[in-house]
Amino acid sequence: MNITVELCAPEDKRIIFNMYPLYLHDLAEIRNVLPNAHGVFEDTDDYDTLQAQQALFEIWWQKENVLYPFLIRADGLPAGFGLVATPPYLVDDSEYMLNEFFILRPFRHKQAGERAAMDIFNRFPGKWMLFTTEGERNQSTQQFWRKTLSKYTADGYEETDELLPHFDRGKVFRFNSPGPHPSATL
Repeated sequence: MNITVELCAPEDKRIIFNMYPLYLHDLAEIRNVLPNAHGVFEDTDDYDTLQAQQALFEIWWQKENVLYPFLIRADGLPAGFGLVATPPYLVDDSEYMLNEFFILRPFRHKQAGERAAMDIFNRFPGKWMLFTTEGERNQSTQQFWRKTLSKYTADGYEETDELLPHFDRGKVFRFNSPGPHPSATL
């Protein structure tokens, strides 16, 4: 499977917009969250359509060289996305944060996520953090990050449970990216 990771151009943002509700649907099962009164996975009833929800994500294409929306493709088809934030959008003293990362179900367990994550990390040498939901319902994602980061950093990552500003409790992973890594070849 040929995996590519590209900075998502504004004319392609609809592809990430199309996948985002699927990501929230997956998270709902893990976080035991219900949709709002309109069937949209948001905290309030203020968002009555997916289009209204999408307005929240325009910022990813407005803050060039600060926020980075990556589109992940497998054999040319949309397979997921990774959203990378830099200061001032971080919650700690890291240089980079993987704010959101999602791989569509048909591409999971085929190394698409691992290869895409490593490609993203290679683009930004420095101090990273990422987080995911803690707890039993999210064991597969936690295992994914342990395996991927163990391979990427030769076990040089830190894992903690923390209360994060704006994000609630989470399993936090911190590590350093040295830049291009031989095991991340796409």
